[in-house]
Amino acid sequence: MKSTVNSSVALVTELIDTTIQVLGLDLWGVELLQQGKYSLLRIYIEHEEGVTIEDCEKVSRQVSALLDVEDPIAGEYTLEVSSPGMDRPLFSIEHYLKYVGSEVDLKLRRPINGRRKFKGQIIKISGDIVGLLVEGFEYSLEFSDIEKASIVF
Repeated sequence: MKSTVNSSVALVTELIDTTIQVLGLDLWGVELLQQGKYSLLRIYIEHEEGVTIEDCEKVSRQVSALLDVEDPIAGEYTLEVSSPGMDRPLFSIEHYLKYVGSEVDLKLRRPINGRRKFKGQIIKISGDIVGLLVEGFEYSLEFSDIEKASIVF
């Protein structure tokens, strides 16, 4: 099920990125949260001057029409478009690189030393390894092992 979600997210990202750029915005990330037979497709957009409600509405209309034609997600879903906000989720290794020095809440796919949840400071990025300082101890985490992470505001 997880690989289906990941492939759907990758397909949606590929489909909508250019459309969002044409609208003068940047795609920050895409989340697909499956809840039984219904799903939530959350698209985060960004602009250097901030994101307005009008930006979200414009992207929602364009992306909704595109997804109706391409139909990349099985079943029913709700589309939500928003700014990533101050406590923004991190989707790519580039996001982690941009926020070196920042504090993050992070959840791993598999536990390390019995823990899946961490709160710490991103101290370095080396290839696909995220260096996280937690309570004085440095963890080297594979980017692919991170289920989700967001900036602590």
